[in-house]
Parts: sequence; C-alpha cells; structure tokens
Amino acid sequence: MSIANDEVQAIIQNHLPDASVTVNGDGYKYEARIISASFTGLSKVKRHQRVYAALSEVITSGQLHALTLYTQTPEEAAQS
Repeated sequence: MSIANDEVQAIIQNHLPDASVTVNGDGYKYEARIISASFTGLSKVKRHQRVYAALSEVITSGQLHALTLYTQTPEEAAQS
C-alpha cells in the first residue's frame, strides 16, 4: 500500500500553508522539495522534523517509506 505524490504534497501543504511543495515518487521512494519562509532560522534537522511531523500518520501506517527532503527558504531557493 503506497500513497500518491499529490497526496503527499497536499499533506505537507496543509501543514505548511506558505510552502511551495513538489513531490516525485514511484510508490516506494519519494523526493520532496519544499520552499517555505517558515524555515528561516531553522537548522536542516529542524526543517526536516517539521515535514516529518506533518507526514507522521502516513509514515507510521507504512504508506510512505523512503523520503528524501530538500528544504529551503525562499532566499536560499533564489540563490540556487
């Protein structure tokens, strides 16, 4: 049992309403790129903890397995 990319995106978006979220995955491995002003001043670990907290239910249920996160502030995204 897996979860669709757009469902993962919606869950993250609901918890981080100001975020720009892109999710790609094949039903097993997923990659999420999240740009949010709420990440300003947070370490990479704290940013990832926020995203994992949003996804805790689908991770615990086994619907979401391997997840690679790329988290940036809008300023960081503009520089890359």
